[in-house]
Amino acid sequence: MTSELGRRLWFTIGALLVYRLGSHIPLPGIDPSAWDQIFRSQAGGILGMFNVFSGGGIHRLAIFALGLLPYLSAAILIQLISFFPTTLRTLARQGEYGRRTLELYTRYLAVLLAAFQAYGIAVGLERVDNLVGAPGWLFRASTVLSLTGGTMFLVWLSGQITLRGIGNGLAMIFALGIIVELPAAAVGMLELGRHGVLSTGGILGLIAFVAGLTGLIVFGELARRRFLVVYSRRQVGMRMIEGQSYLAVKLNPAGMLPAVFASSLLLLPITIINTFHTGRSPDWLAAIVTQLSHGRPLFLLYYALAIVLCVFVYTAFVLSPDQLAADIARHGGAIPGVAPGNATAAHLDAAISRTTILGATYLALVYLVPELLISYVAVPFYFGGTSLLLVVGAAVDLNAQLKNHALVMGGDQRP
Repeated sequence: MTSELGRRLWFTIGALLVYRLGSHIPLPGIDPSAWDQIFRSQAGGILGMFNVFSGGGIHRLAIFALGLLPYLSAAILIQLISFFPTTLRTLARQGEYGRRTLELYTRYLAVLLAAFQAYGIAVGLERVDNLVGAPGWLFRASTVLSLTGGTMFLVWLSGQITLRGIGNGLAMIFALGIIVELPAAAVGMLELGRHGVLSTGGILGLIAFVAGLTGLIVFGELARRRFLVVYSRRQVGMRMIEGQSYLAVKLNPAGMLPAVFASSLLLLPITIINTFHTGRSPDWLAAIVTQLSHGRPLFLLYYALAIVLCVFVYTAFVLSPDQLAADIARHGGAIPGVAPGNATAAHLDAAISRTTILGATYLALVYLVPELLISYVAVPFYFGGTSLLLVVGAAVDLNAQLKNHALVMGGDQRP
């Protein structure tokens, strides 16, 4: 192992240990035993889902309970706004300066989203009997500061992992949060078997299902649509050469973002309802909360539509057929059988649109099929498609970066 790669690996391990430490620091003013009873009674629902994303932070009501969801929601919202003819759209085309400015705006918006969600959580906690020792504005302020500060610290920490460590910092933190919940999920499944809820055949069937779903996700994350690009003959030194390459488009270019963004979109209406819902509020608010419960049809539909929307938005943002066609023409290339310019852009647009439809369908099925199984067989949430997608995506990205580092180091050592 080279010294550079070793340094990056040790930095990543140290940063992830800091994340795990923060996931065990509880919010002030909460009765832990009372919250533990509440969480256990609702762990099979939406609380269990968000607890997986926070690495157990919700179960412990830790300062990292919100995780990175507010930041990722802010990032996608900024991208959405950038589609329209605004200052943000101009910034998106200004290279490094524009990227840094958009990142600053994203962090400002993340602070607002995190503070709003934290306030909604504080209000909801105060409504639970014997949970908060001293309800009031002091408790709400401390909760907002703790949860918002925890989220922004994770944003900084994930950036440091990406810059100084190995792998994508956001993906690594999400994946670690899910992996550390694996033992509890396995124990929960065995408990279901011990109490007769799941038979031995059912447990083996679930293990086989998870293995098959993992294989499907690995295949989907590595799948590419390739376009042959042939370059015209040009003189290099004393020789005339011509070449070809492939323009590769991922089946799922958005990676883990759609699943995480869908979770954040799901949390937003629930936070709003919990913040403003009182005993005198109309019954339809309570009905909405009920229908957004884990496994309900509205919950599944809402989540699937959010995933599909995010896939299309992200793909449109990062893959512009006009820009791709212009880049191919600028380098003297062409797609065989397709005229340069507008015809190439139209050809790429049609092909990318079909690929995006397949990718969105794949992601929606990866989420919906396990969720239906969870709802009707009562298996632990860990076996959801979103959890597996985050872990597999982080592993694929980490493997690619390790290979790149190995190639770079190998090239540096050649005579």
